[in-house]
Amino acid sequence: MILAVGLFGCKNKGRQPAALQEDRKAKQMLQGIWLNEDDQDVAFQVKGDTIFYPDSTSQPVYFQIIKDTFVLHGASDIKYPILRQTPHIFIFRNQEGEEVSLVMSNNPDDAELFSDKHPKALNQNQLIKRDTVVTYGNERYHCYVQVNPTTYKVVKTSYNDDGVAVDNFYYDNIVNLHVFHGSQKLFSSDFRKQAFASKVPKDFLEQAVLSDLVFKSVDDKGIHYVASLVIPDSMSSFEVELTVSFSGRLQMAVV
Repeated sequence: MILAVGLFGCKNKGRQPAALQEDRKAKQMLQGIWLNEDDQDVAFQVKGDTIFYPDSTSQPVYFQIIKDTFVLHGASDIKYPILRQTPHIFIFRNQEGEEVSLVMSNNPDDAELFSDKHPKALNQNQLIKRDTVVTYGNERYHCYVQVNPTTYKVVKTSYNDDGVAVDNFYYDNIVNLHVFHGSQKLFSSDFRKQAFASKVPKDFLEQAVLSDLVFKSVDDKGIHYVASLVIPDSMSSFEVELTVSFSGRLQMAVV
């Protein structure tokens, strides 16, 4: 994927910004599939007011051409100066000040990359249940964890090799934790990633997914679990230890 710009195009179409002297002729010239001129990789397809991408994580984005500016209305509005535009050539300057040169595709096979106009997000997308029985002293404790996929979207913004902003989206999880001592419920709670706001930096938390909650150990302080918060497709993660005391009180600490 050489060029991917933007996110939430389909959703934004319901709240499109007001047109400011939009150049309809220039937008019409942009209709079709465009390739990176250097290596002939497919960059995107323009169809109507929307740009579609061939990868699975970048959603379509609503765009405008206003005067000599290519405006993308994704997670935030991003503007790229247009250097040259013809029916077969489209050149603009990216955020790094470099020229991005695209040419119109004439290969009908390229259209197969856009057969699904609603790409699937990369998410766990499955229900996970775990039952754990632990013993401390002569007492037994039964712990239940359930990881529930949701439709809550998490946006991850990065920059591709062309220096162009890419907004990818993923789905977050809600994790349930229940701890029983016999028939007595010691602890029960639903955890969203916002529950860890006091332990995890805000910028990290905005792009992270609450990935899992895994049993660690049991000792005189209580039953220990580790919550994993991960930024998708990266090496960045935070682990927060949750300790449920035998009286049912919760404490958190960064691992």
